[in-house]
Amino acid sequence: MSIQTKSSFGKAARSASTTACVIAGAAMVVGAWIVCLPSAHAEDSSVDKDIARMLKGVEERYNRTETLQVAFAETYTNHGRKHTENGELYLHKPGRTRWEYKIPAGKLFGSDGKFVYSYMPDEKRFDKMSIKETDDMRAPLAFLLGKLQFEKEFREFRTLPDGPSTFVTALPKSDKMPYTEVTFLIDPNFTIRWINVKAQDGSQLEFSFSAEKRNPVIAESMFEFKPPLGVIYTDLSKKP
Repeated sequence: MSIQTKSSFGKAARSASTTACVIAGAAMVVGAWIVCLPSAHAEDSSVDKDIARMLKGVEERYNRTETLQVAFAETYTNHGRKHTENGELYLHKPGRTRWEYKIPAGKLFGSDGKFVYSYMPDEKRFDKMSIKETDDMRAPLAFLLGKLQFEKEFREFRTLPDGPSTFVTALPKSDKMPYTEVTFLIDPNFTIRWINVKAQDGSQLEFSFSAEKRNPVIAESMFEFKPPLGVIYTDLSKKP
């Protein structure tokens, strides 16, 4: 196994006039995830250059994506116990998402760009929340449609080759974030096909993606969320 390498913003040489700004496009909250990395100079390490080149490739791939449809598997691990769910994820810029679960059947999570909605059929509960109040572990998936500023939020990056692909782990600057680190698996074609989010409490949330469709036609109605009849509806967005 290759040795894990690190890159830090504070240690990297900075250009006086140029930065490589990575805007990764294609998840669940409004905004633009802008990653500003120092541009590569002769004195920069090869690790810094490789990370900058890799994130630039992700930028060019996802920033050209307006809609995205992809199958996902989601695994939550806590105290050694694992719980796995799966389904189909639909995304539409800006900030609209729909997590449509097949297992468990009927479960729904999504955003219309203004609010976040969740439906738990087993509990017959439908909740509406403001995006700002949502403390959900899906937040690091903001690379998909963007909100996160890498340089602002993360202090260090680590890379670990995995065959032709690469694991990139980002460590947050603030210990107030709900997660301690986020790891992405990036393919040579700059597709992100796996994410692992480690929470402050030691739990982990893992996503794997497959059967990706870029820029499919997705109806606007897919991002209109209304509670089914006969369920408990709670509007948490109006909390004082």
